[in-house]
Amino acid sequence: MANYVKISCLTAPPLRVGEHEDDQEIVYKIIAYWREQLEQVLPDRPDLILLPEMCDAPDGALFPAARMADYYRQRKDQVRDFFAKEASEHGCYMAYSAMRLMTDGSFRNSMQLIGRDGKVAGVYNKNHLLIEECTENNARYGNEAPIIETDFGRVACVICFDLNFDDLRLHYAQAKPDLILFSSIFHGGFMQQYWAYSCRAHLASSVYPTTPSQIITPVGEIIGASTNYFHHVTRTVNLDCAVIHLDHNAKHFPAIKKKYGSKVKIDDPGRLGSVLISSETEEFTVQDILTEYGLERLDDYLARSLNHRHAPGNME
Repeated sequence: MANYVKISCLTAPPLRVGEHEDDQEIVYKIIAYWREQLEQVLPDRPDLILLPEMCDAPDGALFPAARMADYYRQRKDQVRDFFAKEASEHGCYMAYSAMRLMTDGSFRNSMQLIGRDGKVAGVYNKNHLLIEECTENNARYGNEAPIIETDFGRVACVICFDLNFDDLRLHYAQAKPDLILFSSIFHGGFMQQYWAYSCRAHLASSVYPTTPSQIITPVGEIIGASTNYFHHVTRTVNLDCAVIHLDHNAKHFPAIKKKYGSKVKIDDPGRLGSVLISSETEEFTVQDILTEYGLERLDDYLARSLNHRHAPGNME
């Protein structure tokens, strides 16, 4: 059955503060700053709001790096608790990305997914730090990449430099999340689209301006992006979908459309050889359509092709 989820990717430049401002005053300013930013997307009543990496860090252009750890110690969970309150009041998930102080005094570059009830539904610690995050900022590498369960599907998290590493991508491809959340300082270019396609998942990104934050389908189509004028984008995606190859499947498309019309959507990005098929009704799931017409998911087709290649007598 159609599983519509409204996603808002919200970003903003880091807040500039004075070199000698009091740490607690900075916390108050950060909270006020993000309260103002949230007003740009809350009227759309999103199911999920994604924020950029280290969203509550002051702009380093004026704020000394040597003071950042003291600021985080003063901040503690105040900003997270602000976002949790907003999530609870507006009934939405909030993906809050920030440096997190641990009990041993070290830090983690974390994404905390806050639920509609204001409680933390799951935490991802950045697996692939920049070396300097560890050597200069006392951060530690995360060693797990959990799939976070939500009321709309299974969510994976990626932070900035992570995007460059195949081990994490392949881990998620095997785990089969419905949605990937990418919170970052750098954009990553076409790698965002490749991750979406490789994991057969929708991907939402929140990236610092001036590069765009984006919402991408499992076949790599960018269906929404922030602009140089507006640092936010909101789109509704349907997570009841599947990626299938045209081989052996395309011959069934006319019959599917004739019987079901707009209740089944087949989205062809072109040049890829695969399409995204989705159920746009409450009457049946996309899996029901795959079963009825014997359609094969792309991953199953590729696995079958590899097995045939390695079958006795088929290779030179």
